[in-house]
Amino acid sequence: MSVERYKSNPFLENMIVPVKGRQVKLSRLGKDNNILMNQSTGEFLGTHVTTYKQVDADQFIKIFTDNIAMTFDFTSAGIKAFGVLLWAVQHHALSKDEVDLDSFILDAFISENNKENKKIRLSMATFKRGINELEKASIIAKTLRKGRYYINPNFVFNGDRIAFTNLIERKAKDK
Repeated sequence: MSVERYKSNPFLENMIVPVKGRQVKLSRLGKDNNILMNQSTGEFLGTHVTTYKQVDADQFIKIFTDNIAMTFDFTSAGIKAFGVLLWAVQHHALSKDEVDLDSFILDAFISENNKENKKIRLSMATFKRGINELEKASIIAKTLRKGRYYINPNFVFNGDRIAFTNLIERKAKDK
């Protein structure tokens, strides 16, 4: 229990709470004229919770892939193809915005990532279904050359941080 006393409410401004190796930042949704407002009810109260967590490269890719998959409702095929895409960009990208996603890349990915305790199973048919999901989500687009794709830099990049925001709104009660 804290003996510290406050002149004003310490919970009204941005607040950072340490939680198991990460920081959770709490703040209001918008300030002054920059707010989220329900157009039908005029209600504009809300809270923004941001979690800051440092992770290693493997965890970063897993969390990033999981969040992209959740955002676009990817099937297992889409998730696997996105994983191959990230790997191909890191190891075999042709330029900053083009990558090959063909049987050669798939074979190289499987060879490099197969471990004794965890075998990767990804058929060419499943990989193609996943690529179709990535195209539908506008993450990649076909170039004129078969098997080569343009990369959407908003989703695939060489940065070391990303923020995902999920806005959750409580449904109004039926009257």
